[in-house]
Amino acid sequence: MNYKKVHLKPKKEESLLRFHPWVFSGAIQSIEGDPEEGELVEVYGVHKQFLAVGHYQIGSIAVRILSFEPAVIDDAFWKHRIEVAYTLRRALGLAGAENNNTFRLIHGEGDNLPGLIVDVYASTAVVQAHSVGMHYAREQVAQAIQAVMGDEIRNIYYKSEATLPYKANLGSEDGYLIGGHADETAMENGLSFHVDWLKGQKTGFFIDQRENRSLLEQYSKGRDVLNMFCYTGGFSFYAMRGEANRVHSVDSSAKAIAMTNKNVELNFPGDSRHQAFAEDAFKFLDKIDNQYDLIILDPPAFAKHKNVLRNALQGYRKLNAIAFEKIKPGGILFTFSCSQVVTKENFRLAVFSAAAQSGRNVRILHQLTQPADHPVNIYHPEGEYLKGLVLYVE
Repeated sequence: MNYKKVHLKPKKEESLLRFHPWVFSGAIQSIEGDPEEGELVEVYGVHKQFLAVGHYQIGSIAVRILSFEPAVIDDAFWKHRIEVAYTLRRALGLAGAENNNTFRLIHGEGDNLPGLIVDVYASTAVVQAHSVGMHYAREQVAQAIQAVMGDEIRNIYYKSEATLPYKANLGSEDGYLIGGHADETAMENGLSFHVDWLKGQKTGFFIDQRENRSLLEQYSKGRDVLNMFCYTGGFSFYAMRGEANRVHSVDSSAKAIAMTNKNVELNFPGDSRHQAFAEDAFKFLDKIDNQYDLIILDPPAFAKHKNVLRNALQGYRKLNAIAFEKIKPGGILFTFSCSQVVTKENFRLAVFSAAAQSGRNVRILHQLTQPADHPVNIYHPEGEYLKGLVLYVE
């Protein structure tokens, strides 16, 4: 296969020699040919030595690396990469488990497939492309998933309208690549939930909080629980199974609240311990006093780009400060950031500042991150996006 060639400036090959999967536009000396966005290109060092092959794109990240060895990116390539990822999920006890049919199959750079996310809900795989190259490869990816997982997967839904670069003008439409009319009920750790991959956020559910939800369940017994930014209620129904005294779920989206109520009813029909409120988080927190001794703060990403980092950190400080002020003595706070540009140190400092502002005595019980089916490529530390703290507030 004759791929067009990208040549790097002197010393700019060092990150690729350390297997970092991105080539930034500023590192490029010249390009042979005129590759279209999404096209496969080979990357060469200043001495014309081969370094990698990947998807070319317009923007700060110019090439997302698929292989650091000469490779033909064909059906066999996709099948092999997906097979490796699936084998890991089986080893983790997620794929094929009796009480769990929900897991992330492909986690971008963490599975050596930058720009590609695949989540599995029961017999449906939801594919999400974050690059033009992965958009063009979607049919090959779908065929590879089915080849690897066989009868386990009956439907493959493509959901990338909101994640593809808007300047690429791809006219992409979400829809089924294979199958259709899937049952939208899945299972996680023995709890059932509805998934709206057609209109919901991300791929329909936040799989990355699975282990943190399980931890919350252990702390819930006898507590009054407030689940802020509840989305479809994941933390809420775990708290109920953990024998919480009562559980209140809050989200600004009426659709999310409707789904939360459906999910709670699915697992705990007629249970009066749960109430849900469609309301702004800050307004809701402002009017509560000493009502809750377990609060979950799991907001959407406050910062998607470094240029808004400062505002994001102020947002985390403000949100946590209110929680520290309002939580009962002896309360437990689960607080998270899913912003990739917010480091663990940034987030911890914001929470510490909020604690100091409140004057409460606060101790760290757990430091949380994403689960093993969201692996972090050791050469790509940017992939560690989910940060969380469990705090005891005196």
